[in-house]
Amino acid sequence: MTNMFKCLFCVGLLVLLALAMACTPGAHEEFGLHDWSRFRGPNGSGLAVASGLPLEFGPDKNVVWKTELPAGHSSPILAGSRIFLTAADTENLYTICVDKASGKELWRREAPRDRKEKLDPRNNPASPSPATDDKHVFVFIPDYGLLAYDFDGNELWRVPQGPFNNIYGMGASPVLVKDKVVLVYDQSTDSRIVAFNKKDGSLAWESKRPEATSGHCTPILRTAEDGTTEIIVPGSFYLTAYNADTGEKIWWVRGLSFEMKSTPVMKDDVVYINGYGSPLNDPGNQVKLPAFTEVLSEQDTDQSGTISREEFPKIVQAFWFDVADLNVDGSVIETEWTYLQAALDSKNGMLAIKAGGKGDMTETAVRWTYHKTVPQLPSPLLYKDILYMVDDGGRATSFQAETGEVIAQKRVQDVRDAYYASPVAADDKIFIISRSGKVVVAKPDGSFKAMAVNDLQDQVYATPAIENDRIYIRTKSTLYCFAEQQSNP
Repeated sequence: MTNMFKCLFCVGLLVLLALAMACTPGAHEEFGLHDWSRFRGPNGSGLAVASGLPLEFGPDKNVVWKTELPAGHSSPILAGSRIFLTAADTENLYTICVDKASGKELWRREAPRDRKEKLDPRNNPASPSPATDDKHVFVFIPDYGLLAYDFDGNELWRVPQGPFNNIYGMGASPVLVKDKVVLVYDQSTDSRIVAFNKKDGSLAWESKRPEATSGHCTPILRTAEDGTTEIIVPGSFYLTAYNADTGEKIWWVRGLSFEMKSTPVMKDDVVYINGYGSPLNDPGNQVKLPAFTEVLSEQDTDQSGTISREEFPKIVQAFWFDVADLNVDGSVIETEWTYLQAALDSKNGMLAIKAGGKGDMTETAVRWTYHKTVPQLPSPLLYKDILYMVDDGGRATSFQAETGEVIAQKRVQDVRDAYYASPVAADDKIFIISRSGKVVVAKPDGSFKAMAVNDLQDQVYATPAIENDRIYIRTKSTLYCFAEQQSNP
């Protein structure tokens, strides 16, 4: 090999290495999560290593295939040659497997349905997304429990769970950690995080979360300095890390909203999480509730020592009675009133939190906070050191991730609509989808400037999945695979 050739060869290797590093998502690489095997892809980041993604697409443009499916809010996950998602019709609940290359439905399995959980109109019985380890697929059906299948659709095991007590219905998706399937059950009472053994569904461990009362957050993972795998979970008032092997609570940070629904993102051990409870949790709108004894003296007309719905003070909307009545017995006791006081005292906001430590890390871990308009449902996106969030009404904000400095704040391309899907990014493109199916493809410079606006002509609640040169988007009635024409599977 000549010296010149050696030089060129070395330069080529350096270029390839630089490209690989530039394309690496912000999620932690030690988990090997380069694929879209769970809700929102690699460690919940919404990022993929991809190139050649289509800029323009729609029901009749750059469609590789499209497959009609029953409704569902779960997001597609990808594994090998297959796509998995869940769906629901009026009476039945399904796990569905689709061929990634052709869109052909390979199998559909009906899940047991022991009950119909109470749901907010924005929710769906098939909201949690599946998770896969490339051999098995695990699905959480709130109306039944947890089920496991192999890739041919053979049921491996089932574990009944619930019923649950969440005023919106359940929504968190399972995550896989080593040999375990982990689920977070945040609800009005008996909140907990539970780990099941992947092999047979038996209980590995369970940790109570008494402070958590309402939420839909899917966890993310972190490897601590001592090698411990941590499960990081947002919940009412707290961000908490658990030991993945034992369920032991390791560290926590106070300051979150009383309702948490978004999945956090993380880079360089800094966790970014937004939480929104209600308009009354915006700074300047907060209501200070009187002491319980004072409320009883003025409102407890039947002298029961509790507050009924009819006796609930008019200082806040009647909706707050349902928030306070955690055990759903039709009355509010002192501990529930204390919770309501804390809920109304909490703030909506985005927080940047340094992960790690032991015990209460609030005083040292919070890097910056932002307490203005934040999303209730869509999760944040961290791409090329810029943090993006799009609230439920389409108001978008971008930040310098390191400092929290606001770069831009505007409405997404003047698309006035609700937003439930979380943004995703790859190939120097950010994909932001409204409920009515308008897909804004934005520049990744913090400006939210649209490179294209596409209309899917159908409602969208699910977060897209990305792999190679293809983007998979689930609408209310159809699963689409979009790519530039003549692209390879």
